[in-house]
Amino acid sequence: MDQTIAFLGGDARMRLLAQMMAAEGYDVCSWELTGAPKPLALCDALKADIIVLPLPAEKNGYLSGTELTMESLLRSLRREHRIFAGNVGNDASTLAQSLGLTITDYFASEELSVRNAIPTAEGAIEAAMKHTSVTLHGTPCLVLGFGRIGKVLAHDLSALGAKVSVSARKRSDLAWIDTVPHQVLDEALLAELPPDCLLIELASASGFDMDAVETLRLSYLKAGGLPGRVAPETAARAIKKTLCRLIKEEA
Repeated sequence: MDQTIAFLGGDARMRLLAQMMAAEGYDVCSWELTGAPKPLALCDALKADIIVLPLPAEKNGYLSGTELTMESLLRSLRREHRIFAGNVGNDASTLAQSLGLTITDYFASEELSVRNAIPTAEGAIEAAMKHTSVTLHGTPCLVLGFGRIGKVLAHDLSALGAKVSVSARKRSDLAWIDTVPHQVLDEALLAELPPDCLLIELASASGFDMDAVETLRLSYLKAGGLPGRVAPETAARAIKKTLCRLIKEEA
């Protein structure tokens, strides 16, 4: 554990993750991460051997939680850096490759995706309770997709007494929720929903025809990044297990 790890940007998950790694004996520093160990100026943080970026790594072209563009950050990194990031976008991956940088996407790990499903499902249920005026018990609920998140969500809703239905295309491709998003409900299907139906979006891109959602005046809630908001400690522990394994394997 003689290598220094710099945590750059992010939310409560990354702050807790940095604290947990420091407690494990890793030499940790941070930048733009309030409450994280050993805050430094960016130029000093980039002297670390290992760079850990948030989940997701970027939002609207900026490093998550900061006002630094992802392009500027990548151009500041060195080829010898060991870089770990969560849910890296295509543009960032392409630029990194052109710069000779190697980024390991820790969110691509199956183990982390599975662990991430639990707080995501619980966060979706919390959102449903908060934004409706009825109990989930006895309420019809449709889960679109039966991948990792869909399985946990359907089980948890059923345990609360909801009338749960699950929709998926085929058993060999039952992962609309936690893989590449598809537009699942078009205007014709949305028109079949009751007017008081609440649509909760868990995917990174919409699975609903948003023009139709607006036209039909359906209630819509974008609920991405739930683990970091509803259970940051659990989410941080999940990332830590994967990150520690990756660091050791790539040493």
